[in-house]
Amino acid sequence: MTSPKRPSVFKHKHLLGLEHLTADEIIMILDSAAGMKEIFTRTVKKVPTLRGKSVCNLFFEHSTRTRTSFELASKRLSADVINFNVATSSVAKGESLLDTARTIQAMHVDFVVMRHSCPGTPHLLAERLKMSVINAGDGAHEHPTQGLLDTFTMRDKRGSLAGLKVAIVGDILHSRVARSNIWALSKLGARVALVGPSTLVPRHFERLGCEIHHSLKDGIAGADVINLLRIQLERQRKNLFPSIREYRLLYGLTKERLKYAKRDVVVMHPGPINRGVEISQDVADGPHSVIEEQVTNGIAVRMAVLYLLSGARDAPVPEDA
Repeated sequence: MTSPKRPSVFKHKHLLGLEHLTADEIIMILDSAAGMKEIFTRTVKKVPTLRGKSVCNLFFEHSTRTRTSFELASKRLSADVINFNVATSSVAKGESLLDTARTIQAMHVDFVVMRHSCPGTPHLLAERLKMSVINAGDGAHEHPTQGLLDTFTMRDKRGSLAGLKVAIVGDILHSRVARSNIWALSKLGARVALVGPSTLVPRHFERLGCEIHHSLKDGIAGADVINLLRIQLERQRKNLFPSIREYRLLYGLTKERLKYAKRDVVVMHPGPINRGVEISQDVADGPHSVIEEQVTNGIAVRMAVLYLLSGARDAPVPEDA
């Protein structure tokens, strides 16, 4: 019996999260990203795919990697880019989020890439506006393109994700990255282990099919991939562990503790890194680390998302203009 053919068209107008994407849709994005990454090897790292389209980066929270990555991804596809500065906009005068977004839409923008501290905000815009909305992180809910680039990096290093043990270590409770990783990895057949203190890794995550470990040694034992997350003090409303020093002593990944995992383990981190807290200097810069590769892969993944949301079919990426 032949397996069903994967869809050749990405049928979604928005990318709001990975929870409601199918495994085939996630694979379509990853495969498209592989084609986009090939553009990086060309003399002219630019294609005319989105010429005449415009992308607005609407960020209500600080960002280095995601905002810059989306800007570069848009420009490499020849789209025009507007970087919205909240501090100098009419938001500072009391304009509502929806009115701000409607103003941007009235300028005939095609895509809005949005980051906001309130979960569900990109979904609100997607329901009310005609533009394609891409969620660049909404509170502690989801960060779909980070989940996709992490998954892309793992697949690039390990091939199939089916059967891999991926340990996600750190502040799971407040992490939108962890949630998007969980959705993508579980749909592609990976075994996900969440590691951290009980206050940051509550048992209810077991309902998502994850293993829960409060011991770093047990959690990363036999791991193929370790994805480290920083402590998100800005989202915490109370002290959930005694001190940063104690967290480092119990959960910081050092060269010695790395021996609990597989010998060829891949070490990842979405950034920004708190060196000497969740990861030691020698591990962050060591041979197991693919942290810089994640940044590069993020551009390819975001190019693929823009490409597919534009209605493009699953076709070869065009050559240089």
